[in-house]
Formats: sequence, C-alpha cells, structure tokens
Amino acid sequence: MKTEKKQLIYLAAASHSGSTMTAMLLGAHPDLCSVGELKAVHLGDKDSYLCSCKTLVGECSFWQGVSEKMAKRGQDFCISDARTDIRTGATPYIRRLLKPLVRSPLMELIRDSLLTLSPTWRKQLPQLQKRNADYISAIAEQAGADAVVDSSKIGIRLKYLLKNKDLDIKVIWVVRDGRGVSLAYKNPSEYADAKDPTLRGGGAGKTQEHGRGVETGAHEWIRCNQETQAVLATMDKNKWIKVHYEDICNHTEKTLDEIFKFIGVDPNKKRLDFKAVEHHVVGNGMRLDDSDVIKLDDRWKIELSETDLKCFYNIAGEYHKKLGYDA
Repeated sequence: MKTEKKQLIYLAAASHSGSTMTAMLLGAHPDLCSVGELKAVHLGDKDSYLCSCKTLVGECSFWQGVSEKMAKRGQDFCISDARTDIRTGATPYIRRLLKPLVRSPLMELIRDSLLTLSPTWRKQLPQLQKRNADYISAIAEQAGADAVVDSSKIGIRLKYLLKNKDLDIKVIWVVRDGRGVSLAYKNPSEYADAKDPTLRGGGAGKTQEHGRGVETGAHEWIRCNQETQAVLATMDKNKWIKVHYEDICNHTEKTLDEIFKFIGVDPNKKRLDFKAVEHHVVGNGMRLDDSDVIKLDDRWKIELSETDLKCFYNIAGEYHKKLGYDA
C-alpha cells in the first residue's frame, strides 16, 4: 500500500528576514503547525531554554508528546538534541563538503559525487531522511495539523529534504530589505531577539549570536538568497512562491491570503491575533514576545550611518535592486 507523503511548508530566507513571525502567522492557521526551525541546532540547555509557551522545553507537554510519538516510530528523540540537521554525525570530510552554499547543478553533482564516496554519508543520509520524515509526522499528529511549517531557512537543508521520498514540499521564499538584515547582524541582541532582555537567548537572558557588522550582513544576505534561488531553479514553479517581508507587515491579510491559497488551505481561517493561538516554537527570541502587533521593522533608516549604507550598497547594491529594492 502506498504511504501518503507528509506535507511540509519550508520557509527559505536569509537570517533575520522575518521567518519566525511568518512561521507563527502560518502556524496560527488551524490546519498548519509551526514549531520554528526543524533543524533545531544550538538550542542550549533544556533546563534553561524556554518553549514559546514560556515553559522549559524539557517540561513542555507538547514536546513530551512529540518525543512519545517519535518513540512509537522507533526514534529516540529530545528537542534539545533533535539530531535532524543534515550535518548530524558528520565527519570532517562530510562537513567540508556540506559547508559551501548550494550552487549550480554541475557543482551540486560534484558535491553529491564526492559525498557518495563516504561510507558514513551513505549510511547516515537515509537515516536522517527517515528521522526528519518521522519528526514532521509526529509534530503533525501532536498538533492535529495537516501540514508542518519549517523555518530552518537554509538552502542546503532544503536541497536534501527535496530528495526525501516521504515528503511533499512547498517553499515560501521570504525576502527582506537587505539593509534591515544587515542592521540585525550589527546587533542581533537588540534587533533580532526578544524585546524583554531577560528572555533573550531562549530565556537565558543573553543572545547566543554575536554582532558581525554590516559588511558580513550584506554578504550573507546575498549568498543566502542566491542559494535559495539555486535550489528553487531545480523545482517546479508551482511548488514555490516568493514573498516580501515588507508585504507581510504592510499588507498582512492580502499577503496571507495569497500564501494560504498557495499552500492549499482555507484563507478565511487565518488568525491575525497569532500570539493568542497556542504555539510551541523554538528559535528566534521574538517567539517569546507577547505582542501580536504586526509592524514593519525599518529601524535601519535611522540606525544605519551613511558609512554603513555605503558599505552595504558597495557590496549588495546591484543584487538589492534585482530583488525589488531601491537605494
């Protein structure tokens, strides 16, 4: 008997592009569930890390339920050590090959051919694929949802998930003005974490990410979006959609209607009061904020200096225009 594929909605984006808010807006729909980034790396200590329900992740009944459902599927699982990332158990050889971002079909053929030479990779990849499919299935069952939203963002994960025969994947490419992304890179604690300082870093009171500057932010913004484009070029055009963060904030209802139609769920069931819905999200600190006010964060207009902006335009100006943004 043919097994029905698990439905996965993958958010592809550069870091600090609004994927957490987008995922929570989608997860507020009764037919969908979002728990944040399914790759679930760097969560920290389960005895101090908070689920978005404000319960310690190790004590959260939702995550306990997911662990139980994973056990029924033969998987030993704890959210603080999910082991769902493509680099799980990787040897130094495998890590080196997985480090470059997704590129042209020829370069990806070379990457895959070299990876296949590794007995560890040949053994672990099928296990990782099954674990991810089981994880998605367990989350959907625990939440009573038809589809799961994964805000892991990165292209290399998406590339291999697309090869998973047990998954039916649709992709939402979330694009944000690169200047806003670059500001978040300067000070992620202030511009990309919970508003309450005591809740930053998953509840530990300090962010795990260090400031890296506008130059790094501009380069990362380009590379991540180009990686997404490289992956999308391998997909059917009806399986992905491009959405701007600014449209999600400024034209929320219209944009959500378009997204929900693309996914295949009833747009009339959307919830703009998305924080009023029970969520069990891990990842970006904004998941811990109480406010569900959807407001465009364009603080870069004030906070970035002329020197910062010049640096950004020198690096990303041409690509910035290609993605629909003016100087």
